[in-house]
Amino acid sequence: MKWKWSPSLGLKSYLWEIACTIMGVDTVKRFDRIVAILIQLQSKRIVKAQELADRFEVSLRTIYRDIRTLEASGVPIVSEAGIGYSIMEGYRLPPVMFTREEAGSFVAAEKLMQKFTDKSLGAYYESAMFKLKSVLRGAEKDWVETLESQVSIMPGQDLFNDEVPNALEILFESIAERKQVFLRYESLREEIPSERRIEPVGLFHENGYWYILGYCHLRMDYRHFRTDRIHRIQRTGQDFILEHGTLDDHREKKEIAQKTKVRILVDKKVAKFIKGSKKYYGFVSEKMNDGEVEMTFMTTDLDNGFARWYLMFGDYAKIVEPEALKERLGHLLEKNQERLTN
Repeated sequence: MKWKWSPSLGLKSYLWEIACTIMGVDTVKRFDRIVAILIQLQSKRIVKAQELADRFEVSLRTIYRDIRTLEASGVPIVSEAGIGYSIMEGYRLPPVMFTREEAGSFVAAEKLMQKFTDKSLGAYYESAMFKLKSVLRGAEKDWVETLESQVSIMPGQDLFNDEVPNALEILFESIAERKQVFLRYESLREEIPSERRIEPVGLFHENGYWYILGYCHLRMDYRHFRTDRIHRIQRTGQDFILEHGTLDDHREKKEIAQKTKVRILVDKKVAKFIKGSKKYYGFVSEKMNDGEVEMTFMTTDLDNGFARWYLMFGDYAKIVEPEALKERLGHLLEKNQERLTN
């Protein structure tokens, strides 16, 4: 028997009708998974079977069976070998209702979007949130409203230049449409911003800042650009001239770059306070050593990144290796002493 949804049916009734196809054969757990698959099919144009199998930690055979169950329940799923699944264009399912906990999660997302994205994207998200809230039931609306006034997020630094309020919007558009962008960019080593034409590969947030990884036509190589150092950003009509692969591909190449092994001993009372930051400096492992925590790192930036980070807690730590790190720290401390004296 095939179940068809009509406007007179709510989502709960509709899904329960689907469950009638399943319950005599399988468990409630399977029903929950099939409902989640149905929702995910609505969220993307194409969903791969392997993507579903990885999310739910089941075999591909199980996913194939679940898809057949949805088809038997009247959901028009289009399957393309080697590509994935999609719901037939024009088919509309009943609106999804949110649980109280899901509705509450919007609050954290909204606060993060307000503080960790540019003004342009923040405004779009605010508009989207009004639409999301409009489908909440009364109790969930009250839950969200109560939380909104009681949650505050303050970033530790400015993430964007006020002169470019739509940087992320333009970059998202550039990546999706494969169009080059123009930048006026102030690098760490330049006093005057330079003009760049780049092909953005991707964006990532690390160490409290947003970074663009892109191919720079000025340097003829891939470079990282920090969003707070962008003085101007502008769309262009020029297509990408290169195939760049994924952001993960480039990040993995960075991981296998030349690295230096570092071992330090840190007072165990202090070690717990650097747990959140050590992963950004090539942390590999740690073990107890006579009341101290011995940490091992493989760092790609010994002289600046690692050395300056170590100074934050250096009075509670000792360097086991390499000697080059000791020499670099000595040089930094000498320069600091000169400035203090003068």
